[in-house]
Amino acid sequence: MATGAEGTKQKDGMDDKLQNGASHGRIERESEEEEEEDEEDEEDEEPRLKYASLTRNLGSVYRNGDATSAFLVAGDKMIIGTHNGNIHVLSLPSFQSLRIYHAHSASITAVSISPFPPPVAPGKVDAVNRITSEHKASPAQSLTSTATSPSLKSPRQIPVPATPSNSIYIATSSIDGNVCVASLVDPKDVLLRNFGRPVQTVALSSDYKNDRSYLSGGLAGNLILTVGGRSGTSSTSNTTGGAAASASGWLGTIGLGSNTGKDTVLHSGEGAISSIKWSLTGKYVIWVNEQGIKIMRSNLHLDAAEADFSWKRIGHVDRPNRPGWEEMAGVWKGRIEWIDEAGLESDDLGAPMANGPPEKTIVETGGDLDRQINQTGPNENRLEKVVVGWGGTIWVIDVYPGGSGTGKEVGERRIGRVDVVTILRTDCIVSGISLYTPNLLLVLAYVIPEETNDEGAQSASGTPKKGFHRRQNAHQPEMRIIDITTQEEVCVADTLNVSRFESLSATDYHLGVLPLTRSTTKIAAPRGALEAIGGGIWDATMYPTRAIGGGIWDATMYSTRLFISAPSVRSAGSQSETASSSKAPSGIESTNGLPNSQSRQVSHLATLTQGMKIFIQSPYDCVLATKPSIADHLAWLDGHAFFEEAWNLLDRYPEAVRGIPDSGDGSSPSTPTKVQGSLVDFFADDSSQSATLSNKNFNSQAEKEKRRIGEEWVQQLVSAKDWSKAGRICGQVLSTSSSWEHWVWVFADAEKFEEVTPFIPTIQLQPPLPSVVYEIVLGHYASVDRLRLSQLLDRWPPDLYDIGSIIAIIQAKLKNGDVREDSIEGGEKGRDWRILTEGLAKLYLADGRPREALRCYIRLKDADTAMSLLTEYHLVSAISDDISGLILLRVSKEQQKSAPLSELEEATSEAIRLLVDEAHQGIVRPETVISQLERRKDMRPYLFFYFRALWNGDTSTSPINDANSTTHLAATEGKSLVSDFADTAVSLFATYDRSLLLIFLKSSQSYNLATASQICERANYIPELVYLLSKEGRLARALSLIIEQLGDVSQAIAFAKSQNDPELWDDLLEYSMNKPHFIRGLLEEVGTAIDPIKLVRRIPATLEIQGLKQGLSRMIKEYEIQASISEGVARVLRGEVAIAMATRSAGQNRGVRVDVPKQAQRPASSDANQHHPSSPQAVHPPLKTPKIKPGHCPICGLPFSEAEPNPLIAFPCTHIFHLACLPNPSSSSPSNLPTSDPQNPSFSSYNNNNNNNTNDNSNYPDRSVGAKVTHVRLLRERVGVGGCPLAELHVG
Repeated sequence: MATGAEGTKQKDGMDDKLQNGASHGRIERESEEEEEEDEEDEEDEEPRLKYASLTRNLGSVYRNGDATSAFLVAGDKMIIGTHNGNIHVLSLPSFQSLRIYHAHSASITAVSISPFPPPVAPGKVDAVNRITSEHKASPAQSLTSTATSPSLKSPRQIPVPATPSNSIYIATSSIDGNVCVASLVDPKDVLLRNFGRPVQTVALSSDYKNDRSYLSGGLAGNLILTVGGRSGTSSTSNTTGGAAASASGWLGTIGLGSNTGKDTVLHSGEGAISSIKWSLTGKYVIWVNEQGIKIMRSNLHLDAAEADFSWKRIGHVDRPNRPGWEEMAGVWKGRIEWIDEAGLESDDLGAPMANGPPEKTIVETGGDLDRQINQTGPNENRLEKVVVGWGGTIWVIDVYPGGSGTGKEVGERRIGRVDVVTILRTDCIVSGISLYTPNLLLVLAYVIPEETNDEGAQSASGTPKKGFHRRQNAHQPEMRIIDITTQEEVCVADTLNVSRFESLSATDYHLGVLPLTRSTTKIAAPRGALEAIGGGIWDATMYPTRAIGGGIWDATMYSTRLFISAPSVRSAGSQSETASSSKAPSGIESTNGLPNSQSRQVSHLATLTQGMKIFIQSPYDCVLATKPSIADHLAWLDGHAFFEEAWNLLDRYPEAVRGIPDSGDGSSPSTPTKVQGSLVDFFADDSSQSATLSNKNFNSQAEKEKRRIGEEWVQQLVSAKDWSKAGRICGQVLSTSSSWEHWVWVFADAEKFEEVTPFIPTIQLQPPLPSVVYEIVLGHYASVDRLRLSQLLDRWPPDLYDIGSIIAIIQAKLKNGDVREDSIEGGEKGRDWRILTEGLAKLYLADGRPREALRCYIRLKDADTAMSLLTEYHLVSAISDDISGLILLRVSKEQQKSAPLSELEEATSEAIRLLVDEAHQGIVRPETVISQLERRKDMRPYLFFYFRALWNGDTSTSPINDANSTTHLAATEGKSLVSDFADTAVSLFATYDRSLLLIFLKSSQSYNLATASQICERANYIPELVYLLSKEGRLARALSLIIEQLGDVSQAIAFAKSQNDPELWDDLLEYSMNKPHFIRGLLEEVGTAIDPIKLVRRIPATLEIQGLKQGLSRMIKEYEIQASISEGVARVLRGEVAIAMATRSAGQNRGVRVDVPKQAQRPASSDANQHHPSSPQAVHPPLKTPKIKPGHCPICGLPFSEAEPNPLIAFPCTHIFHLACLPNPSSSSPSNLPTSDPQNPSFSSYNNNNNNNTNDNSNYPDRSVGAKVTHVRLLRERVGVGGCPLAELHVG
């Protein structure tokens, strides 16, 4: 990390090699004094980025003197092109070589891949697993031993696994005029195409696997779209104009040529093309030529209605019209970066920035710029963002997609539009650009030499200008962070010390960014980097033979041997790869002295951060920049004595302590060290640091560091004599008894008690803070500030100090006369005496001596506290001989003379409730209280308060008007206690609470009726007297009082109704006949209680009654209502009876099924009469519980026949009998079988007649009405009203 300041062109000619580190930025100075001040300010500025050198991890790239010329990082791949035409594909984060091949014969100018891989998600183990699988056969084998062979046929290499992340195509362009497109996993899938002129840039289609198309451009100035081509062949572009190309194109058009691909010039005529890039979605293509920046719609993701939009230009930005651009527009390489906004860092960088002012950036907002932007299509939220750096100018461009037109263009499709959001002009040449956060630009700046500080200077680009064929010494590149909103740099630039920078130009540097990777699951604690990539590293540590050369095992077991430390990231030196530079890169941690395999592991861990990873590539070096972790921020704050910020940071993020080494012993913390634990700790972010720590208790380490920094903070404030803040911070940062004891004595020695006392712990620490700490403070305030002493006694729990010692101190003050009851302090008499006495009482209570405390409060006349003591410790029995004194504790003599009853009640409520509570508990009986209070006439109101509280159950443990069960039980018990003194209660209630009097009279049975009547009569309490007279049975007198005294007809009527006495009604009518308003009231309210006719007839004919008509109307209406209700009820009853009768009739008229057995034979006429029950000779046994057979008579048991000669009788219960078998109605029980009734000649004659007519088709002997009536009468006499004789014996 760069932390120093650069001295640019100092007067003394100091050589850059002798400066301590590289500068953060170039600020022009007019004098050496200003320069020194700026250097001091810059040294206090916290770095925004931290850097790691990856050069040693790329040893295979720089082998045999090769140098890098093109660079790209994406997903888990790093692809490097060299000046020798070699392509190196490395896996991230391990930097293991996946494939090396020779693609060109000259310098490679650009690299493109398809599809563009997404960022590696946190916790993904694909990379490590892939590396492990690639090295299972030979872990120690180097894949790059024969990497730089100039032949296209490279030596045999281990095949690249065909995983999703490896299934990509790599396109490279070169100044040899060729474009090479090769598959990473299939060495045979290679396509080489010659364009005849140097190709500066190439861009594969994001869907190259399917459409086999790419764009290219170069010095010829043509933007060429190439489609198709056969793998494994080398072809010539049909745009070169050669004979072979023409023949191939002509044959291809007629279908006779081979599939060598087709080239289409999409744009030309505007000078050399330096950069081409597809957007992240593949919808747009942007390129830079000598005339400006162009954006067009690609042929991907087009709807059917948008087919005509393919390869149509949607935006153009002209180059700046400033001096130097005409000559240098074709030399400066345009740097393009499409932005994945989801992969940016947050705007909160997590660390305060420098105190000094940042270097200003020259900003141009338009003015002389001629921007020609085709603004078509509506402004939509769905957009793509691209940043372009070209020369010294930066553009931030939003590309909006097309859609349906609006207004006059409704129904038309829009191709899209571009919007230039910001244009910035800097004092450097942009060698790389990207967005760091949504509002911060990340710029890799090539600094223009001082003597030719012009955008068009020859020395900035390294290209000869107007005959000057020499290369001046170039400056080191800088990493700048620019705020888009304020258009200024947020911090001083970081200068990067790279090898041979003096001879490098702006085009030699490249910037690649891997976006931020976000975790999709919330975890309770930050995960380490090794944990984040799954179990791959664990496997590497457990099975080193399967790891990458065993490096990770060595790194975990011997970290102190592998990783060096240094007091400053600037002071570590490294061996330069060239003789021109002998100092280590500025701000870059060195790995000097490490074996190549081991140093590779360092960077492997550094690239495991989840934050954005910024790669800076020069021809001879590679640098990784990442956001500093919380541990880095904490170390910087600690090292710069910003203890307040450091403590607050550690308090919020305890995990920040993981990157700070322990002090090594148990002594008090010393001055913080600047030694870094290792490069792994330096580069590991918040989530990966846990992988480098030993199994120590995390919480104890964090708390230990907080205590150390906290005490450093306090010491800093004490040294600055800021005692007030130091005391406050003590309460915030100190957490151990030893530290508190030390700092309290420091404050005590300085007589700064007031500054530290409010913050001394009020809870017991472990181990406990010595009580002498509290006692020395209390003793101090007992002598100098009694008010403060009172506050501390209230605040500090008594278990923190020795109570006896403090009691002795206060007693000594009171006895020695230092304070007296009549002394005046602060204009108040006896203030300090009351404070010390009250404090003494509190200490007595804390020491378990409530009686001594009560005496103190009585001396203080503190009724509140005295009452609470009486309640809490049940000390009422101690003053039971002075009940009046207890009650009058809160009542002054003036109040006893003139205060209203409500005020007295409020003043004595607590004492009264306390006495009631004691009465319920049997400690102070009501007899004691009543006997003492009755002796004094002036205590009669307080006796009433006592009786009422007893009656209502108002105890000291239940609030007034509380309706819970406890209060109800207390009230019930209190009523029984009051009943013993009922007559006294009647007198008191009649005097002070009439409403309670009637309640008491109705609830209690213990008072004397005569005495109560006399009291009420003397007080003229008519309602209460009426109740008592009615209770005595003197109803007439009671009614007379209601009518004569109250004149309330409603109450009189209610009283008469409640007694339900006819004579009382007569008395009421008699009393009312000479009172017209009573008569009207009777008419309106009596209702149906008495006969209305009787009431009307008794009204005197000559008496004039106001409202008689209305009264009669109301009475008549009530009777009408009553009659209507009665009629309605009768109607309902009649309807219900009718329904029941209909149901009964339907049941009676319902047919009855009779089963006739087929085997039944009609017996002979001679035998039938012998066996049938109707015969006098038939004898039947008694019937108990018959078993009824279907089709048989239940009594005689004979079956029914279809031509049954005897009548059958069926009952609703489904029992069917022979008429002759039915029992005699005069029989009391159906238990015996009936026999023929010889005394019933009518029935016998009927039966005989019926038998004689068996051959007829009629069951009646005669069809005349008389015969039918006789038949029905005989059946009714026979059946009777008893119903079925078997209904009680059998349920059918």
